[in-house]
Amino acid sequence: MAVKFVSSSKLPTEFGEFSIHAFEDSNENKEHVALVYGELAANEKILARIHSECLTGDAMFSLRCDCGSQLREAMHRIAARGNGLIFYLRQEGRNIGLSNKIRAYHLQDEGADTVEANQALGFDADERRYEMCLPMLEHLGVSDLELMTNNPLKVDALQKLGLSVSRTPIITGENSHNKAYLATKRSKLGHISE
Repeated sequence: MAVKFVSSSKLPTEFGEFSIHAFEDSNENKEHVALVYGELAANEKILARIHSECLTGDAMFSLRCDCGSQLREAMHRIAARGNGLIFYLRQEGRNIGLSNKIRAYHLQDEGADTVEANQALGFDADERRYEMCLPMLEHLGVSDLELMTNNPLKVDALQKLGLSVSRTPIITGENSHNKAYLATKRSKLGHISE
């Protein structure tokens, strides 16, 4: 199997105590984690988020995107519900990598939108993949998700893997620095704002 479970431990956070489960993806030579809060019952719909790594937004609190705000909101909602999970996937910059993401930022500083910047660098608008979630979900014993996302492509990708997935919006973090970015995600990437 390309994606294998490595280990897990407790992860105390400002939102409560999660457990963190590490997985290695030998196909991509990447490590992904699942953050689990509370007990995940196999026969219930689990509140979840698939979150692609965003160093600038998640760790440096950048206002250029809504990533960090969405991650915090997802953790808050899961803790408030009493259970749920977050997949933190190592797919920086829609899977173009950190250095290329900074190059794309530079192009955006010069007037390109996020899609145009990625394409100018020779990438598709969004190169992320989600099939690594299936073995992670199987390990956790989950197959029915209420996915916190504005991106219908995530829902479609998981449904194509045979999972039962419904969508709930996660609208948060809009500001003057990312207003155009969020508009581009809606107009060019099909994100839903409700």
